[in-house]
Formats: sequence, structure tokens, C-alpha cells
Amino acid sequence: MSTAPQQAEQHHRIDYIELPAKDIAEAKRFYGAVFGWRFEDYGPDYTSFMDGRLNGGFDKEREPSKGGALLVLYSKDLDATLAKVREAGGRIVKDTFSFPGGKRFHFADPTGNELAVWTEP
Repeated sequence: MSTAPQQAEQHHRIDYIELPAKDIAEAKRFYGAVFGWRFEDYGPDYTSFMDGRLNGGFDKEREPSKGGALLVLYSKDLDATLAKVREAGGRIVKDTFSFPGGKRFHFADPTGNELAVWTEP
């Protein structure tokens, strides 16, 4: 069976994302508690995550950087996700705001990465 159509669909799409995390255990705890991500460890300095659609990893060797790419996650219930982020130790860096097509907030995880979560209006 040919995989050409599948490969064509994946061509030039984001396939994997790596985020810095000085504390791998804390990153796993936070993202597992808030978003339900699953993890597979590859030694003490790296873990991969599976969010159900896109895979990635946390790398202890990388440093968080201000002004890099912003990862934006989707939520069916923005207020509930905001509460879970706070409960798990995330810091809200931009309160919920509206934009054409929805609303979102930005947070910093306990390792210093900034991400955003959005929903439809």
C-alpha cells in the first residue's frame, strides 16, 4: 500500500514541537494536570508529550526565550481551562480578551514558557 497521499498531506506541516523545561517533572505535572497530556521519558533531560493530535517534547537543555513563537491551544471552555492553569501553578500574563472570531488568554507555565488558549465566542 502506498503512503504517498499520506506523505503529501504531511508535507510542510508542523510535525513536532519542542519546548524548554528546566524541570521535566514539573512540566509533566503541569501539562498533565491542565491539558491531560501523556508523556514518554527518554532519560532525565527529555520527555515527549502526546496531546492527542500533535506530539512534541520538553528538553532540559533548552532555555525559554521571550518573543519566540507563541503556541495557541484550543479550549471548549475557556474559563474552566483558565482555572486549571491557575490551580496547577501557571501565571496569567495576559487576561482574557476578545478578538474577531473568539477570545483568549496567555499564560506562563512553571518553567517559563508562554502559551495562549483560545475559544470561539
